Amino acid sequence: MSEHGEDLGAPVSYLVLKEGVPVYDRSGDTVGTVEHVLADEQQDVFHGLLVKTGDGHRFAGGDQVDGLFERGVIVSEPAANLAEPSADAPAGLAENRVTALRKAWDWLIQPK
Repeated sequence: MSEHGEDLGAPVSYLVLKEGVPVYDRSGDTVGTVEHVLADEQQDVFHGLLVKTGDGHRFAGGDQVDGLFERGVIVSEPAANLAEPSADAPAGLAENRVTALRKAWDWLIQPK
């Protein structure tokens, strides 16, 4: 769904989504690439994606992900509107979003 209308391939589940897959917003503009999938696989809960953008990492909550495909992800917001993972959760976010942002932050700061 990029500016050239390329086929993003078949839909996939978060369990097989690969890191490095391009992320696009609904208009087809590039948001970034998938850095990490945030999920509780044992409970089959998808929290969202940590997205690497030109302006740093952003968090797309599960409710902001419109589609997961073999060669791309579609999110409902442009990069500038996605939350930045931080140690302090932004005020007003739903509890599950705060938990997912915390997981994104914890993943970012872990030693590699």
